[in-house]
Amino acid sequence: MTRLKTLFDEDSETKAEQLGPVSGINVENVERLTEKAFSNGDFYVGGFKEILPNGKGKYTWSDGTVYEGDWEAGKMTGKGLLLWPSGAKYYGDISGGYLHGSGTFTASDGSIYEGQWRMNIQHGFGRKKYSNSDVYEGDWKEGVHEGNGRYFWNNGNKYAGNWKYGKMHGRGVMEWVNGDQYDGCWFNGFRHGYGIYQYADGGYYSGTWTRGLKDGKGIFYPAVSKCPLKKSCIYVGYDNGHKSVLSQCSSLNLEECMDKKPSVKRSLSEIISVNGVLRSSRRMSHKTAENSRLSDSSTEFIIRNNSSGTFSLDSDAGQSEMQENTAVVYEREYMQGVMIKERIRDYTELSLQAEGQTKCHAKETKKSTCIGIIKSKNSYHLMLDLQLGIRYTVGKITPVPKREVRTADFGDRARITMFFPKRGSQFTPSHKSIDFYWMDYCPMVFRNLREMFKLDAAEYMMSICGDDGLTQISSPGKSGSIFYLSLDDKFVIKTLKRSELKVLLKMLPKYYNHVKEHENTLITKFFGLHRITLPGRRKVRFVVMGNMFCTELQIHRRYDLKGSTHGRCTDKNKIKENTTLKDCDLSYEFHMDKSLRKFLFHQIAMDCEFLKSQQIIDYSLLLGLHFRAPEQLNGLLESPIMMPNIESSPAGQAYVLLSLGLTTEGEVLFPSKGLLLLAHEPSSVNTEPGPHIRGRALRAFSLGDKEVDVLVPGTGRLRVQLGVNMPAQAKPKLSRAEADSADFEHLEVVLFMGIIDILQEYNAKKKAEHACKSVKFDPLSISVIEPELYAKRFTNFLQQTVFPDQP
Repeated sequence: MTRLKTLFDEDSETKAEQLGPVSGINVENVERLTEKAFSNGDFYVGGFKEILPNGKGKYTWSDGTVYEGDWEAGKMTGKGLLLWPSGAKYYGDISGGYLHGSGTFTASDGSIYEGQWRMNIQHGFGRKKYSNSDVYEGDWKEGVHEGNGRYFWNNGNKYAGNWKYGKMHGRGVMEWVNGDQYDGCWFNGFRHGYGIYQYADGGYYSGTWTRGLKDGKGIFYPAVSKCPLKKSCIYVGYDNGHKSVLSQCSSLNLEECMDKKPSVKRSLSEIISVNGVLRSSRRMSHKTAENSRLSDSSTEFIIRNNSSGTFSLDSDAGQSEMQENTAVVYEREYMQGVMIKERIRDYTELSLQAEGQTKCHAKETKKSTCIGIIKSKNSYHLMLDLQLGIRYTVGKITPVPKREVRTADFGDRARITMFFPKRGSQFTPSHKSIDFYWMDYCPMVFRNLREMFKLDAAEYMMSICGDDGLTQISSPGKSGSIFYLSLDDKFVIKTLKRSELKVLLKMLPKYYNHVKEHENTLITKFFGLHRITLPGRRKVRFVVMGNMFCTELQIHRRYDLKGSTHGRCTDKNKIKENTTLKDCDLSYEFHMDKSLRKFLFHQIAMDCEFLKSQQIIDYSLLLGLHFRAPEQLNGLLESPIMMPNIESSPAGQAYVLLSLGLTTEGEVLFPSKGLLLLAHEPSSVNTEPGPHIRGRALRAFSLGDKEVDVLVPGTGRLRVQLGVNMPAQAKPKLSRAEADSADFEHLEVVLFMGIIDILQEYNAKKKAEHACKSVKFDPLSISVIEPELYAKRFTNFLQQTVFPDQP
């Protein structure tokens, strides 16, 4: 609704004494009571101040819209009633011609909203009863549900928790009318992340979900077991190395769960092995694990595909009936809604194992470096200092007119320095941290880099400096660096050594030119370089980078690949869900479209040439894998007996059907056979999250060299770019005997990759290390070799071992 125009006919008569009583108008309180007709058919009766409506009045538009209430200086301001020809009406606060404040709006379809408004849009706390009798009460932002709120469906289902962009997003509790309940993380309307599902019969499942489907490892507690969740209903899990605690509480006063996509990495080499999911078997079919009782509490089961097309449960030990009073739980593993592995455990044994893992995790935390800085409050202070400094720096540099960078914008002396006292100053706000000095290196260069990577300054600040804060994650390497992750997963902030800071400043001019020339570069994207000086002159240096794994797809496995073999194995006893594996652990080779592979190695060659020119070594390819369920398992979903948590509400059913690639009419939206390359359609491509991705869609040989997208069932169309959403086939590296007995050739994967750790120069120290290790080991097997050989070995390893050319 637009504001009222204040144009009046100077020739119209003023006859206050002839005007009868008008509803809602107190004649004694107006300066002049006037009846006014306009040439466009509008009509006004009420008070005037000079020539403008003022006080109480009633205005009728030519289209039949009526406003009756307060006026101020020709604008609707105060309390009033608005009636539209459609039958809609509003009564409440109005300011400057806008619905602004508190008010009740009744729509023509019968829905009623009572709550806060801002500039004609629902904004703040409000309650809406929809025409179908659904009810939402909670926070609104710009007309949609955002914040904390409760939704009651007309069929009895209800949800209490966090919302974003009008969808369940964050931490929340969903209760179904059949008695089922889910307490955990949500993403874009789907169960996504860690959570606890309580069945109506008293059983529980705690684990991870991806877009509404169970995906990853979890534990099922049958109703007859001694389930610890029945008392406290608390689930503790680890997501990217940090602890996530979910308590079963339907209150709106919930701490926001970290709604990032979990990086639960599973041993696919165990799951999909010769003796694994797809190997033919002629064993008899059995009932599902919930209905069967097996004697060995540590017996491991894997779902197998028989030649007849049916599925059975195989065990590597004897099977017999279990006593009814035995406290058993089921360790399960799912791949996109399909249970592919199950292990029956005794609850006591599982509790002891969990206790041991907790103690081990505590010991590892104590071993972290940067002692005295990351402990307790100091880590929290660092996070606050970082947010304050970035907010100040970006806010200061953004209004500066855009220009090309100059030579003076680079180097150690191109910096902004500011003191942040705790009490605040003329230029800085007061804060809850300690006094610190902030230094921002090369602000104009990084401002241009952010714009080059299509990063909006406001979005950048909100991601890092928003109210949600940062999440500290464990270091994946030996450097002992501190890592922070923004809550939206878009940015990683890492501490640097002084030597690494110098290398970055030294290479920054060439780095800037390289990423400007090569929009598809795989090299780490840098967005800011900062230093914090704490009391006692302790200096902590940070670099802000893009997160290469910012995606709504779950990253099932991660590898750090250098091309060397010495020391590049991971102790199998230390492999956990968040472990990044190394070269010798790689058990797959990946085959992709010829054009995609050609583009990939052309860019790797360019990037390696740049790193070689800067005398950089020790870099690696960080590779993330999202596995699609094997074709033989695709489409096999849990029956209602095994998964009674399928929503009974229309909205809930739509969520489930969409996640399966179906419409509510049962039409197939996505192909049932997994990944599919198809012609690029910019209007229908999902490019979120990760807005700092540059480059055009890649071309595929298999589609006649057209720009392509990849269609991922349950997710939709994703834009294929270099290092992002790249479809491939993962072929397990099997021995000849194993290959002959295997019934499958490949698994479909979506690849994410980038070149990281590019701040190590081949200096005198590294030369000495090379000389020392070359005496004991093969010089070509060690990581430290001179830059030209390093680049050649790195490229050859990727070409021959990781992404071999198809025959």
